[in-house]
Amino acid sequence: MHVGFLHHRQQRLFRPAAPDSTTYRTLLEINPATPDGPGDAMAVVRAGVWRRSSVTNTAEPVVLDIDATLVEVHSENKEGTAPTYKRGFGFHPMLCFADATGEALAARLRPGNAGANNAADHLAVLDEAVAQLPAAVRAGHRPGESAETVARAVVVRADSAGCTAGFVAGCRARNIGFAVVARSNKQVSAAISRTFTETNPDRWAPALRPNGEVRDGAQVAELTDLVDRLPAGFPPGTRLIVRREPRHPGAQQSLFPSTNFRYWGHWTDQDGDPVDLDASMRAHAHIEDHIRRLKDSGLCRFPFSDGDANRAWLAIVCFAADLVRWFQLLCVTGHLARAEPKALRWRLWHAPARLIHHARQDVVRILDGWPDAPVIIAAHQRIAALC
Repeated sequence: MHVGFLHHRQQRLFRPAAPDSTTYRTLLEINPATPDGPGDAMAVVRAGVWRRSSVTNTAEPVVLDIDATLVEVHSENKEGTAPTYKRGFGFHPMLCFADATGEALAARLRPGNAGANNAADHLAVLDEAVAQLPAAVRAGHRPGESAETVARAVVVRADSAGCTAGFVAGCRARNIGFAVVARSNKQVSAAISRTFTETNPDRWAPALRPNGEVRDGAQVAELTDLVDRLPAGFPPGTRLIVRREPRHPGAQQSLFPSTNFRYWGHWTDQDGDPVDLDASMRAHAHIEDHIRRLKDSGLCRFPFSDGDANRAWLAIVCFAADLVRWFQLLCVTGHLARAEPKALRWRLWHAPARLIHHARQDVVRILDGWPDAPVIIAAHQRIAALC
């Protein structure tokens, strides 16, 4: 009786939810076109959220980040799995996020042996992400559309897997700017070596941290004029921006062999100061945080053997993550506005409270002294204002 009473009270507060078994059977009936409906609905809601949020309601370019991640699966019975390059087994989904908000705009479920530098997959996930943007933002950014129809700039960032002629040419065909991590090759190495003998004292400028402060020992330079030729297939106007910083233990691979510096760079078609472009490209690392949030929210748990059902599961994980991000954007302030899922679960979703009925109203009484009670109350007030 006590459990039934609590269940009844929770239904009054949260509305009835489908049992787990019903949800499981529903997902097994999914076909490849099914997620399009919920995806379209999410795009409509997303447009409203972007209109209300100060983070997105600006004239600044919309920055998208693409990356792939490995998801280990401990079963060979799941459709679409395969060995990975790290000698594991599972999936290798490719994801695209909006940098300003952390929203998972698009995700494609791929087998574990899918290539990281597959230009077709990059462009497919980019098109799906653009379709999720508000109409005023995505205008002019679909294949074949005229640059004259662009109302707001879109820039996509990717690691070295996106450093392919097919991907950057596809971005240009969509009127989308690009910034991709440079790969080591003869042209890049030669350009860096030429900086040792040139007489231009202003070539290298101090690099900046994300907060705008100078990073000690790190410098940035544009080396476009020192490159013999652009990589094959890269569009005119592509620039090479290189950053060097003192080597440290565990430093990743460098573009140029040096005992003093680690060299890192990227190709881009964006205008602006090289130092600012470097700082912007370094912010591509935000995608690691976004992927970690998805992995804490169900990305690592593909529960079905059927491939279509697992693709639907991936879409649902992204939808749920976006709902949480919208809540944080519109209803929460302070450090909890950027908090990880675990922090939100234990500080907000699992906050102890009592549901009582008084004066024909249901009243939620938060535990006395709960440290985040003011945040919960403020969030509830903002939700009421939005409604």
